[in-house]
Amino acid sequence: MHINSLFQHFFLFSFILFFSSSYSQIETIEDSDWIPLFNGKNLDGWTVKINGKPINENIHNTFYVENGMLKVSYDGYEKFDMQFGHIFTNIAYSHYIVRVDYKILGTGMPDAPQWTNLNSGIMLHAQSPQSMRIDQAFPVSLEGQFLAEGATAGTQTGNAVTPGMHIEIDGKLNKEHIINSNSKLFPVDTWVTFEAEVNGHEEIIYRINGEEVIRFTHPQLDDTDNDAKRLIAAGASKHVSYGHIALQAEGQPIWFKNIKIKVLEK
Repeated sequence: MHINSLFQHFFLFSFILFFSSSYSQIETIEDSDWIPLFNGKNLDGWTVKINGKPINENIHNTFYVENGMLKVSYDGYEKFDMQFGHIFTNIAYSHYIVRVDYKILGTGMPDAPQWTNLNSGIMLHAQSPQSMRIDQAFPVSLEGQFLAEGATAGTQTGNAVTPGMHIEIDGKLNKEHIINSNSKLFPVDTWVTFEAEVNGHEEIIYRINGEEVIRFTHPQLDDTDNDAKRLIAAGASKHVSYGHIALQAEGQPIWFKNIKIKVLEK
């Protein structure tokens, strides 16, 4: 093997071992295409941020682990009170495929906004939780929206939602907050597989149960959004090519499992 290639493999392997204890079970990167982001035992490797609270204040045990699954529960809440929550990977990613199985179940919080009913999602290219305002409800990010039958926010799952960002569809800038996929809704209490293929700033593809449902390009910060403007003022590039992965808690109980990532070559 050429010495440069050998160095690159060693550097990538060392980077992963250093930043995530869950990778310690992998002898070499080539041993497995998919790497678990969630160890099924605890929330190690993740950071919680709930609106109005400092990071890692997991109020009322909103995010917890049970039977190898990462779950969102509101059993400990008396009222929702706009306490939108997210749990972030501690590592930011650029070129990758992320896959997660989700199941929406139960009844949402009665005082949550109507659009949160049977609604959750995964955030991609998200700002770090440390960079969020204490009272910031959603990170600047790209969302893969999860909806179930009976939802009031749409008639399909796998939509692209863009808090603090814009994207391009078919080469044209799209400033809509929600861009519909061509999927369908699945019944409550049904496991659904979501997959996002993320190629930095170039192209992002969402798939539901293995079928492509939307494709878009060139995510960019919305310079009219206050939180995006804060990031730009702090030196962030307007053209977004990497970020954290986060799972949502926005008033609706949901379970997640098989949370995995496949790193892609740039």
